[in-house]
Amino acid sequence: MITSYQSISQQRQNHLTGLLLVVLSAAVFSTAGLFVKAVSANAWVIIFWRGAFAAVFTSIYIFYCGNTKQEFLGMGKAGVAAGIVGALGTIAFIPSFKYTSIANVSLIYAAAPFVAAGVMWLWAREKPGTIVLVSSCFAITGVFIIFSGSMGAVHLKGDLLALWMTVAMALYLCIYRRYPETPAAGPAVLLSILLLVVALFFSNPFDASIKEIFLMATFGLVFSLASVTLAEGAKRLPAAETALVSSLEIPLAPIWAWMFLSEVPTALTLVGGGIILIAVYGSQLFS
Repeated sequence: MITSYQSISQQRQNHLTGLLLVVLSAAVFSTAGLFVKAVSANAWVIIFWRGAFAAVFTSIYIFYCGNTKQEFLGMGKAGVAAGIVGALGTIAFIPSFKYTSIANVSLIYAAAPFVAAGVMWLWAREKPGTIVLVSSCFAITGVFIIFSGSMGAVHLKGDLLALWMTVAMALYLCIYRRYPETPAAGPAVLLSILLLVVALFFSNPFDASIKEIFLMATFGLVFSLASVTLAEGAKRLPAAETALVSSLEIPLAPIWAWMFLSEVPTALTLVGGGIILIAVYGSQLFS
């Protein structure tokens, strides 16, 4: 009886720990736009320093955990593909904030799970359920509404970059779905190294001030920590709950933008974003 009670108590504690870790990661990921907009340097400079510091911090984590062989040597073709695709997504993600609002980027990105469902249908014949199909239609409608408010404006370039990033990250998710044994931290280091190498061809990273380099170092650190906390939290929660809780970053990002940058979403962004949020949460609650 006592053993059974202790087991239940341990399960609850484990679940609570996982929940807190995923909430923390969502809150941190939602601040990406604030970091990018707080730095006056061009996007390539930010990409370089983000890649450099993220590579260092993630490598330290790998060595600390003693997973060097598994993460790097066990990466395989799928891990290399994940690193390349993730880098392509990040190259679009960071400059998207320079051209459009934080709300637009975060809400367009919310459609990534539905893009991933379509990719898996074509790639692995993993047919999505009715709920996912209906939710995908809602999400696509929401994205088109957001785009309609950006036609003929600078925002359109940012929205297209956000869409590029969304497709890339959907492919990234699909690689891990198709090859679940692929390590996560090793490809993240590869991703970061690819970013800083490519960024060197398009910018002089030392044009940034010491203050801004420190800010970008913080950017790399907190996002490395967020990636780790998400991975650790996901081990303690069901996949559906992890997906639902991590989607907290979608509404949080526009809230931070409004609070700290006085960035107010347009009416069409609110309408389209509302439809996407209904699709995201509806698909999780009814699946």
